[in-house]
Order: sequence, then structure tokens, then C-alpha cells
Amino acid sequence: MSTPSAHAAPAQVSSWLELLATGSARFSGDLPLPPGCLHALPAVSPHAHAKFSRIEIAAALAEPGVVAVFTAADIPGANQISNLAHDEPLLAAGEVHCVGQPYALVVADSADAAWRGSRLVTADWQPLPACFDARAAFAAGELIQPPRTFSLGDVDAAWAACTTVVSGEVDIGSAEHVYLETQCALALPRDDGGVSVHSATQSPSSTQKAVAAILGLAMHLVEIEVERLGGGFGGKEEQATLWACLAALAAKSLGRPVRSWPERRDDMAITGKRHPYQAAFRIGLDDAGRFVAYEARLLQNAGWCADLSTAILERSLFHATNAYFIPNVRVTAASCRTNLPSNTAFRGFGAPQGIFVIEAAIRAAARELGVPAEVLQAKNLLREGDAFPYGMRIAGACVGDCWQALVPAITARRAEFARWNAGKPRRRKGLAVVPVCFGISFTATLLNQAEALVHVYVDGSVVVSTGAVDMGQGVYGKIQRVVALTLGIPEALVRVAGTSTLRVANVSPTAASTGADLNGAAAREACLVIAGGLRRVAGELLDCPPGSIGFSDGVVAGGEKTLGWRELVAAAWARRVCLSALAHYATPGLFFDRERNQGQPFAYHVQGVALVEASVDVLLGSGRVDRVEVVHDIGRSLDRLTDLGQIEGALVQGIGWMTCEEIVRDDAGRLLSDSLATYKIPDLDSAPEIVVRLREGAGGPGAVLNSKAVGEPPLVYGLGAYFALQEAIASWRPEAAAVFRTPLSSERIFMLLHDVA
Repeated sequence: MSTPSAHAAPAQVSSWLELLATGSARFSGDLPLPPGCLHALPAVSPHAHAKFSRIEIAAALAEPGVVAVFTAADIPGANQISNLAHDEPLLAAGEVHCVGQPYALVVADSADAAWRGSRLVTADWQPLPACFDARAAFAAGELIQPPRTFSLGDVDAAWAACTTVVSGEVDIGSAEHVYLETQCALALPRDDGGVSVHSATQSPSSTQKAVAAILGLAMHLVEIEVERLGGGFGGKEEQATLWACLAALAAKSLGRPVRSWPERRDDMAITGKRHPYQAAFRIGLDDAGRFVAYEARLLQNAGWCADLSTAILERSLFHATNAYFIPNVRVTAASCRTNLPSNTAFRGFGAPQGIFVIEAAIRAAARELGVPAEVLQAKNLLREGDAFPYGMRIAGACVGDCWQALVPAITARRAEFARWNAGKPRRRKGLAVVPVCFGISFTATLLNQAEALVHVYVDGSVVVSTGAVDMGQGVYGKIQRVVALTLGIPEALVRVAGTSTLRVANVSPTAASTGADLNGAAAREACLVIAGGLRRVAGELLDCPPGSIGFSDGVVAGGEKTLGWRELVAAAWARRVCLSALAHYATPGLFFDRERNQGQPFAYHVQGVALVEASVDVLLGSGRVDRVEVVHDIGRSLDRLTDLGQIEGALVQGIGWMTCEEIVRDDAGRLLSDSLATYKIPDLDSAPEIVVRLREGAGGPGAVLNSKAVGEPPLVYGLGAYFALQEAIASWRPEAAAVFRTPLSSERIFMLLHDVA
């Protein structure tokens, strides 16, 4: 047997970025349809709450092209797709709880026929009372779980030490994910009785588990494959499961491939959004402007079932004090059950809602004291060793340094805007400074683990499989760089494969900004195992101790001698040395006691500060975010351009949520903002000038190669859009500063400016 040539260079594959930039990347909806592929679409409830005893399917079956209609009675396994609370049937049986809840599945030979057939299914509806408001649900005791409280110090005793106490209420609106690729799944029956599903999901193992349960199969008979997503933002973490299960149910039952791929309007009407919150706060300060006590109640509108609401609510509690130290805190939060589609994960995962409330409280206190909000903010920023209400202490505190870097700009803009507004122009200006201190790790400790499978082929090329799902955030690129740096080879030799539950099992969702940390660390561990074997071979070839062998730029060096990477790999294979490794990584040191709400839930915190400038036309009511300057804590960036893109994208997404994006429903719970003609997202023309300075330093434990997570924390900077616009409005009508209700759309700005009810 001959060994492969050590000098044959493998062909370079296109990078993940090149595939996306050239439009060559293939998404779930781009997969070629197998012969005989059918199309599935659910029939959904027209009522927010109703009972039914009979489903009428005859008209749908008579529709040309319709092959079958499935109901809950046709599910061979458990009619349940929830991974947490087990309160979400795949198809409703006897009762529906929101407009848009699936109760039947129409399968046809074309997508058009499936769409037509889904509109012809009906039932003997018996409407019931419905509730859409979190406060009303809370008053009625309609809760997903009992309220939870995070506390620090003695809040009740602390109020006596306060010289200023202010209170208020907050209404935080919802938002649509608007991923470019709508939900999509393609299921193929296998000859062993199992199914393979190409799913646009952020959570392959959760989807695998649900599909197996629905079909009554063991998980090893269900494979979930994910090449990449056309955006996710959390909307495909839990809610992609529905579409995979629908496709799998039809494929297994009919023995034919089935694709489930809703159009935009159906996707928006059926899927959940970012959780709206209704909150009340009270904050107390001493005569030096230091925060003494803070109390808040957060009411989360969960929708009709749990989904991920309880975990999202917990994240709101974790971040309730943001980047500030307050010695006495009590924040209580409740997840309220309403008759809306179940709200779900969205970039930030509840943290932005909790942070908005404390930022609103600070603005209320600043208004009461007659000082700019940044005066109070700067006095109360976290310092090294300060305690959070959940028992953890801040390590590597740098939010104060980030703030100081922006002080010259804050001072200059504050003076400039004061002069400008004093001239009583038609266009008023305002600013807001928003810090962030965002914990990185899944708050469910068990999810902080990952595996990676790495193969080094005999030509020197490398493939790595992990549980990470790339949805445009660049996690494949970061894992590719980790592998290349660890093995000391060019990145062109490394390919990151799509995710498959057969290659890597029991994976955590790609969420919570942990994708690169967890999967990159696992890939690095696997590479170190392989490198250990290669060092022993290199030691023999170079006649030096294995410990002295180094890998860099495709060259293996030991003492005065060197050899090429491919030459070493070929020699190792010839000596029967293993060139593959499966490694497991679990973030060390994490724990959290949910009985006491105390522990060490995060590996580290990401910090930063943004200065947001905005202006308002007081005649027209139009507002605009003009400029944002950011100083962001990044550790040591693995990919500077990717990190900058994530910061800018998250910022603009946050601005959209605060300004132009508004979920509108009628009195019956039907979604009115159900298309991109009626739901406005920010575009390039409305995006502000953005200046980002990356603050580099130690990454902290859990940050792979010291590169800190960057996906979710920068969205918090977008909250500054609300407060900057609010300040501009208040320069015309001061009473408007007392209102905290998002979004600040042009319509709402006009109403605030002119006191229109």
C-alpha cells in the first residue's frame, strides 16, 4: 500500500463568508426536492380561545392536489412538542388557545394546493373568553409558573435612607424576528423506519427529541441536519420544532418526502415574537445621587404556552440592575399566560426588557432631580467585586473604563445640544448613554456543554463537526479559526461541516451568545488530542522531544529542523496514529441554586457603553437616530470584522425595536402587522452613523482563546434610541419624559409632542 503524496496540496474550498457574499450558500428552502415530494401546511385557529369537538376536512380533501389531512388523532406518538413544560401539542385536540394555533395538517402535491386546502379545514367552534393583557392575566392568576424574586440587601429598610424616591410604570412592546428565511423543514422517510429531517433550527437536539416523541421512535432513528440558517435571532430555537414535526409526521405516515415551508404572512401569524413586558418600578437615591434601593415588578406576556418563557423571564431577573451597583434590590417577575401565540426567544433573551426598566427608572430619577441621566449613571457603575442580586460578584469590571472613554464626547454633545435646543428650532436633539453588563453562559447550567468531532485527512485537510448552527453570525468562521490556530495550519485547510445529530449528539442550542465559546472550546480540545499524537510522530522524525514541537503556518518545527504539515500527517497515518478525535467541553465553575436564586451562573460578563444621539421634528413627529458611538469590551477578537458586524447589526436591531417595529393586533387577537408592508423594520437609509471602538483585554474564563461573545449584548445599546428620542421630545413638551412606552414610532412621537390621547 502506498502512502499519499506529502506534497499534494488539497483544493481550497470556499469560505463560509464567500458562499454567503456570492449568493452560493444553500439554505433549507434551496435544497433540491426529492422525487414525489409533498408539501404540508397547518390549518390554524381563527379564534383566540375556543373549544371544538369535530373537525371538518371533507372540503380540503376535495381540493385538487390535496393528498391527506392529519389531526391529533393521527399522531402515532405523544402529541407534545414542548421541551420544558410539556404544555404544547403539535395539533390542538378539543381546544385552541390563540389565533394561529395549528389544529390540522394539510398535505398536498404542491405548496399552492396545501395553502388552499389549509383554508378549507374548519371545526365546530365554540368561542370562549380570551385575555391578551399581561396585567389582566396576572390579576386573574393565569401564570406559567409562580412569580420569582431576586433580592439583595434589605429593600424595605433602605427607603428610609433615601432622600429621593420616584416610581413609575413601563410598557415594552413586542417585535417580530424577520429572519430572511422563513421557517422550513424537509423530512425524508428512511427504509429502517426512521426519518431524516433537514430543519432550519437553532436547536437540532431539541428538534430531534420532539420529532422522535411525536412519531413514537427512539432518538437514534431520527436525524436532524442543519447546514445553515437564513437568520434566526432566537425565533428558530424552539419554534422551528413545530415545522420539523409537521413535516416528519406527514413523511412517516405517507412514506414520501414532505416539505413544510410557510410563506411570510403565515410565518408571522403563527410564530411567537419577543415578549412584551409591563412593569412597575421604584428607585431611591441618597443626597449624593447614589442608588440606595430599587424595586420592580416585571410582568411578562408569555402567550398561551410556556415555550422558553420561564428561562427568558429568569434572564430578565439576572440583568435587572444592568451595569449598576445597587445595595438593596428586590425584583419580582411573573410569566403571564394569555391568548396570544407563544412568545419565544429573541436576541437578548429577556435581558433587554429587564434593562429597559432600570434605565427608565434612572431617567425618572434624573427628571425629578433636574440633572442629566448620565450624571446618576456614572456615579453608580459597577466596580470590581460589586455584588449582583443573584450572588455573583463582577470580575474584570471595565464598564467604568468604557464610560470614561466616552466622557469627552458626552460632555461635548450635552453642551452642543443644550445650545441647539435653547434656540427653539423645529428639529430638537437629545442624547442617551446606555451601558451594558451582560452575563455569558446558558442560565440553565446543564446546557453549558458541547462536543466536537475533528478529522484530519491524509492530505492534511481538516473537517470539524460541532453542534453550532451558523445563522449569519459567523460562528463557523470563528470555529474554523480556532482549529487553524490550534493546529498551526492555514484556515483554507479547515472546513466546518453543517450540524448533524448523527455526527455530534445531545447538542445545546446555538443561543445565549455561547456558540463560539462552547463549540470552539470543544473543537480546540479535539485538536489538542490530535496534536498530541502528531507531536510524538514529529519527535521521531525530527529527533527531538515531543514537548518541544511547535505548529505554525503549516510548518512543524522542533529544534533546528522542520517539516511540512502534510508531510507529518502522511507519516502519522502510515504509522497508524489516530487522526480523529471527539472531545467534550463543559464550562467550569458554573452553578445556580433556584431555591435561593443565588449562584455563579455566568462564565464572564461582556461590558460596554454607547452614546446615542437622536433628533425629532416637532411639527411632523418624525424622529431619527443620528449617530451612535460605542466602546465595547471584546477580550481578544478572533474575527474583528465579524465582531464589528455583530455589534452594528445588534444595535440597529435594537433601534428598530425601540422606534419603528410595532406588533399590532385587533380586539380578537388577530395579527394585523402580518407582512413587511405593515411591519416596518429599519433599513440602510434609516440606520445612523455608527462608530465602534473595540476595547481589547483579557477574555476571562470560558471565552475561547480570550475572545468574548458578541451576539446579544450590543442589542442593549439600541435601547438608547428610545431615551435619546424621549429627551428630544421633552425639550418641546417636558411632560413627555414621564411616559415609558415602546416603540417610539412617528405616530407615538407626534401624539407625545402634541398631547394627543
